[in-house]
Amino acid sequence: QVQLVESGGGSVQAGGSLVLSCAASGYIYSRNCMAWFRQAPGKEREGVATIDSDGSTSYADSVKGRFTISQDKAKSTMYLQMNSLKPEDTAMYYCAARAAADYCSGYWRFAWYFGYWGQGTQVTVSS
Repeated sequence: QVQLVESGGGSVQAGGSLVLSCAASGYIYSRNCMAWFRQAPGKEREGVATIDSDGSTSYADSVKGRFTISQDKAKSTMYLQMNSLKPEDTAMYYCAARAAADYCSGYWRFAWYFGYWGQGTQVTVSS
C-alpha cells in the first residue's frame, strides 16, 4: 500500500509561482509512474504532468513551458514547480502513482491509469 500526501497549495495572483510537493510513504516500489492531476469545479480530472523512475517527463499542452515536474527519490517526494500561473490553473491538484511501472504509457493522461491518489491540495489563481 502506498500513501500520498500533497502540500504547497495556496492562493496567488496571476503570473505568480507555487511549488507543490507529494510525499510518498508505505511500500515504495523501485519503479513507478508518478503524476500530477487537477480538477476544477464542474470539470473532469485532467492529467497535468508525469514522471517515471528514470526521470522521463510528459506534460499537458496547457502547462508546457510553465510547469516542471521533478522528483527526489531519496526523499520519496515528487514536486510540481508552477510558474506564470493563470486563473485557469485554479483547481484541486492531486498526486497519483502507478506502482511497479517501468515507464508511463500514453494513458497517463487518464485517471484510471493510476491506482494510488492523494487527498489533493487547492491552488487558486486570481486575476
